[in-house]
Amino acid sequence: MSKRDYYEVLGVDRKADAKEIKKAYRRLAMKYHPDRNSDDPDSDAKFKEASEAYEVLADEDKRHIYDQRGHAGLEGMGAGGFDAGAHGSFSDIFGDVFGDIFGGGRGGRSTSRRGSDLRYNLELSLEEAVRGVEKKIRVPTLVGCNTCDGSGAKPGTKPTTCTVCQGTGTVRMQQGFFAVQQTCHACGGRGTVIADPCHDCHGRGVKEETRTLNVKIPAGVDTGDRIRLSGEGEAGMQGGPSGDLFVQVMVREHPIFQRDGSNLYCEVPISFADAALGGELEVPTLEGKVKLKVPEETQTGKLFRLRSKGVTSVRGGPRGDLLCRVVIETPVKLSSAQKDLLREFQASLEGKKHNHSPKKTTWFDGVKKFFDGM
Repeated sequence: MSKRDYYEVLGVDRKADAKEIKKAYRRLAMKYHPDRNSDDPDSDAKFKEASEAYEVLADEDKRHIYDQRGHAGLEGMGAGGFDAGAHGSFSDIFGDVFGDIFGGGRGGRSTSRRGSDLRYNLELSLEEAVRGVEKKIRVPTLVGCNTCDGSGAKPGTKPTTCTVCQGTGTVRMQQGFFAVQQTCHACGGRGTVIADPCHDCHGRGVKEETRTLNVKIPAGVDTGDRIRLSGEGEAGMQGGPSGDLFVQVMVREHPIFQRDGSNLYCEVPISFADAALGGELEVPTLEGKVKLKVPEETQTGKLFRLRSKGVTSVRGGPRGDLLCRVVIETPVKLSSAQKDLLREFQASLEGKKHNHSPKKTTWFDGVKKFFDGM
């Protein structure tokens, strides 16, 4: 009897990749495996057919020959004499699936584990963040035990292979055709047991220690930026690599400046006379004082931009600006004579010839129109 096309058997396209072929075979094996179909005499033949097709299409060399010459090209290569027993039980076929889900495959299990990453919150002043700084930090962490060189066993001894899982770190539980792998309860997944633990680390292979590290903070960092120190996290277990340390930057509030990206903002209080008559003020920058010329009739809230007096971001780009917002300060603790002068000045503004308060006039005109329209 002539054989069906292997691609047709698995229900895949001739251009299907290895992943698609494997997925199709698993689906058919799940459906037709004899362990699940003892009452169906046809299932065994269908399972063998699917397994034979998979054996050929999963092998690059055999697949190439089959694509070129068909079934005839595979004669003598063993493809036609497929034995389902050689592929083991149903649970063996799908053992790698459960291994992916529950951890660990059918092969041995690596006993080493990477150490955990750590985070350290570092508070900086605005000046330190803008200019860059080197800081000493103390980090509590787990480090490899020097006494046992990280093995966890007393010097002169060594861990032995777990007899329960045979060093794989997992145990296999099966009921019928369904099987799962679980972490070995005897060794905790390490694959080894320690009969005589190290007295310093009590068999853990690591111990707690506070380390002092020098951290170079690059210029231009801001709140939320992270600096990664590779290998400075917790030590790995059973000789595994150390984790990383992430230094999280937080910039303290500044009494004068506020930062927004590459720009700095500050408020500059000025007197009523300076705002009305104009003048020159000294304003602070991160490099020192500079002169700011305030034109006459300046209104409160006006922004003055000082080019390139801001910050250069750690990510690069042009340096930002310093934006100064002037705030007119109302005089306090006036004497009687000063109050009389102000009343006299106020009366002088009430003439009809000039509108000395255009914003005030515009605002009241708007209020009047609003109420007239109600």
